[in-house]
Amino acid sequence: MEAEKVIEVKNLVKSFGTREILSGISFNVHRGENVVILGKSGTGKSVTIKCIAGLLKQDEGSLKVFGEDVNELDEDALKALRCRLGFLFQSAALYDSMTVRENLAFPLKRVLKIKDKAEIESRCIEVLRSVGLEDAIDKMPADLSGGMRKRMGLARTLIVKPEIILYDEPTTGLDTITSKEISSLVLEMQEQYDATSVIITHDIPCAKITADRVMILHEGKCIAEGTYAELENSDNEFIRSFFK
Repeated sequence: MEAEKVIEVKNLVKSFGTREILSGISFNVHRGENVVILGKSGTGKSVTIKCIAGLLKQDEGSLKVFGEDVNELDEDALKALRCRLGFLFQSAALYDSMTVRENLAFPLKRVLKIKDKAEIESRCIEVLRSVGLEDAIDKMPADLSGGMRKRMGLARTLIVKPEIILYDEPTTGLDTITSKEISSLVLEMQEQYDATSVIITHDIPCAKITADRVMILHEGKCIAEGTYAELENSDNEFIRSFFK
């Protein structure tokens, strides 16, 4: 039996001024699946996940998350939806004036409205342990390396236990070894938290490690879709060129 479709994108069009970024892309994401959207800079990858999260509104087409049309949700319904979504930004988007503990506690208090200090502390330690940062709980973001900041950003995304995680270039700016560690961590989090993931990247090793399925965006259109191996060995030379 086919897994539940948690994201359904149909003929999505998005422009900024006269420039069309997305030109009618369509795809589905099933529960528990890791989908990588691969493409060069400026092809609409980040715009796609911002539309999924309701941070941008498409101009045409439909976009459903958990069966709900994102564009038709009122503010309260959109907030409720975002409680089920995690968004890991490129920069990790940490609050520099807060310790690691305070960064993690913030969404628990603000989003989930948890007031019990013992529960907050327990969840902070649990999620830090899962990303290998338990010893950093009292550090400031400025004291963390690039790789540690990415792990910390992931921990803060995971702490509200989202059903879908949207990753925007999770390995950008990292060295090869740290990139591989973060990619492997994405896979571990999928298994540990039973999460569905959409991963935006132009990092081929990241795609190879994390993807159940790969979509290639080019000039605002989806030009290929399949497993990493299928696309890497495609008969189409242009599609193969993405994997070199």
